[in-house]
Amino acid sequence: LVFHTDDPDFDAKAGSSIRILAPGEYGNRYHPRIYSLVEHEHTPDGIQFALCVRRCFFIDDVNGEQYQGIASNYLCDLKPGDEVEFSGPTGYPFPIPENTNSNLLMIGMGTGIAPFRALVRTIYEKHGGWKGKVRLFHGARTGLELLYLNDANNDLASYFDQPTFKAFQAVSPRPAFDAPIALDKSIEQNAAEVWEMVNSPDCRVYIAGMT
Repeated sequence: LVFHTDDPDFDAKAGSSIRILAPGEYGNRYHPRIYSLVEHEHTPDGIQFALCVRRCFFIDDVNGEQYQGIASNYLCDLKPGDEVEFSGPTGYPFPIPENTNSNLLMIGMGTGIAPFRALVRTIYEKHGGWKGKVRLFHGARTGLELLYLNDANNDLASYFDQPTFKAFQAVSPRPAFDAPIALDKSIEQNAAEVWEMVNSPDCRVYIAGMT
């Protein structure tokens, strides 16, 4: 979903989030929900930013009924030209080192992939490339969560030709809510390189998503 704002104080960076103020229920004015910014850019008439949203549902533990996720369905039902209320950007943006030889290790799952898309784009497009190793480990409990990547062939895959970039995907073999997402196995399989990176003179580790 792509939004436009003319707020002059909108100062987003890779890793920033915004708080969507969806209409509330049960007498509450708002139902706030935090979303990581996929990307943002300045335009002649303001700032354009994007969120990657998947329509969500949940099962009530008591009555077994299925209900719609409030914020996700609100956003997915928007029509072109609709307005939304939000606050931010907030959170802890990922600091990008000045030294382009620094190694960058990124670990995220599910919705946590969104800020890494912005970070990868920033270092390769706005910084003109990156000399250090850039390794992304991303995973999900189910294949549906990987929808947060959008079309992989036109997203992270566009950076696979960069000699310093590699991405490793892992999906849990047991897609229960509390099951591990197999990211640990993916990292173990590349333990030698990961250990070398984290022990290098200037390595940055970025972690996002549910923990």
